[in-house]
Amino acid sequence: MFLSCVCEADGRLNTGHAGVLLAERRGSYPLIDLRILKTSAQQGEVETVTRRKVKRLLSFQRYCHASRLLRGLVPHTPRSLHLLDDDYLGQAAHMLSKVGTWNFDIFLFDRLTNGNSLVTLMCHLFNVYDLIHHFQLDMVKLNRFLGMVQEDYHSQNPYHNAVHAADVTQAMYCYLKEPKLAEHLSPLDVFLGLMAAAAHDVDHPGVNQPFLIKTRHHLASLYQNTSVLESHHWRSTVGMLRESGLLSHLPADMSRDIEQRLGSLILATDINRQNEFLMTFREHLDNQDLDLQLASHRHFILQIALKCADICNPCRVWELSRQWSERVCEEFYRQGDLEKKFDLEISPLCNQQSDSVPAIQIGFISYIVEPLFEEWHRFTEPSLLSQTMLDHLHKNKANWSSLRCAHTPSDVQSHSQAEEPEGEVGEGSDIP
Repeated sequence: MFLSCVCEADGRLNTGHAGVLLAERRGSYPLIDLRILKTSAQQGEVETVTRRKVKRLLSFQRYCHASRLLRGLVPHTPRSLHLLDDDYLGQAAHMLSKVGTWNFDIFLFDRLTNGNSLVTLMCHLFNVYDLIHHFQLDMVKLNRFLGMVQEDYHSQNPYHNAVHAADVTQAMYCYLKEPKLAEHLSPLDVFLGLMAAAAHDVDHPGVNQPFLIKTRHHLASLYQNTSVLESHHWRSTVGMLRESGLLSHLPADMSRDIEQRLGSLILATDINRQNEFLMTFREHLDNQDLDLQLASHRHFILQIALKCADICNPCRVWELSRQWSERVCEEFYRQGDLEKKFDLEISPLCNQQSDSVPAIQIGFISYIVEPLFEEWHRFTEPSLLSQTMLDHLHKNKANWSSLRCAHTPSDVQSHSQAEEPEGEVGEGSDIP
């Protein structure tokens, strides 16, 4: 029997009996199937025959993946997934020597690594921090785990794909190197920060939480309409850790603790908890009571760092920032087209006819990104990196404002500028 991981109300992982069996992760999130959406009363319940077909498909996927592992066969991965430094091509290796710089071009790096930017980057950073030796990790198991993570991102998503995960991981590395933080971090802190960054959006379907709720997707029911995607990313990560056996040599209590902390980090990326984290962060800075000698305070800063890394695109140089903005809006528009096709209410920011890229980005920067990065700037006291990010942020916001004005009639401009934005900027990790 395949057992499921479920997330309890307080955010702890409940693994039931002996734990999640190997292939629970596989097929746990079927792609959005247009034939089985419950979109109206006229369509009624999902047809039993279609449901059975989907269940048979998922069971077959689980059987195949479990069987391969039981036979001891490592899933096929491209040659460039090997951990050996000799496999790094010249230009990719040169880029890795500058991986700690803020103008790192993850799109170019992904091309140089033949689409394996996430695995290549993680292998490099694990070597930089000597994590393989410190945690006595089996290199074959590590290779297997990282390959699973990269494979389970959906390449057809314009934004939520493995390149985004690699970009967030590279940003996280830059934050871990901040002088205010670096001297206090333990190897476990670094391990958790990099792992959470790499897996924080794994198996993202390219639609947001409100879409899953209004189509009554099974994950929305499983997680009671709360942090649905983030909970799934965490559960998928736990499944991959256990399937790969990466932590199997560690004491059981330590591996469970790692799983819990990864969950705490990944769940922090839920944008619906933005104000909660921002207010707590601001209070700590106002009271000057952050003590990075305390593990709990370091963990909180890792949560903040991951939140920053997840939404740092507007803080990149314009050439990179604009690409990310266009990608995330394309993903929004695809969801809007899908909602329109099935007579669903089009979600905020998803209507290509009324929601322009510049307008979306200006609202996102003003109400989500700026408040968080201003506090991060205070935390770093400030650092050269945090100042650089704020400079890029302000320039990019000005660029988007110019673009919006250039494509908006003057009478509409004055009217829209006088209005406050309605509703939330977006859902969780569905923001650039």
